[in-house]
Amino acid sequence: MDWYQTVLETIDLRSFSNLWYWIALAVTWSKASHWVLGVPFDMVVRAKRNGGQAASDLEDMVRINVNRILFTVNEAGVWIVAFGALFLTMLLVAGFWYGVELTQAVALIVVPMTLVALLSLRVAKQIRSLGLSGPELWQRLATHRFWIQVIGLISIFITALWGMFQNMGYQTLG
Repeated sequence: MDWYQTVLETIDLRSFSNLWYWIALAVTWSKASHWVLGVPFDMVVRAKRNGGQAASDLEDMVRINVNRILFTVNEAGVWIVAFGALFLTMLLVAGFWYGVELTQAVALIVVPMTLVALLSLRVAKQIRSLGLSGPELWQRLATHRFWIQVIGLISIFITALWGMFQNMGYQTLG
């Protein structure tokens, strides 16, 4: 047995049986639930607790990020949707029609994150149109974070089920 084959047998290069994939999945959802509309959630907690300058800083940060998000969507929204749909379609077809495990793994991260992006866009529009500030803004950001965590929880559950299914299928074939 040569060295190369020994290394490949030791380090499993399939996605769902690779520890690095699960670490990437956990980090992705951890970051998504911590950075709500591009604002770290600890700023929301600090604004609730201390008010004053912390609340003012939070409102400024949210205003900047909401304006950034909405500007990007207004300027390039059609292109983002077109290329996003193309990319998601390619991932889903390659992964689930042709059975490429790597694209299945990527799709199980990217598709739910697309839902988070759409939800964030909706919340950004609400914040701007309603002119939210103070406790109403804090509550809206906390609610948004809750729904991101729900999407993440469901996503991790489905990914774990699919990963177990894939790993069990490979073990019975081998």
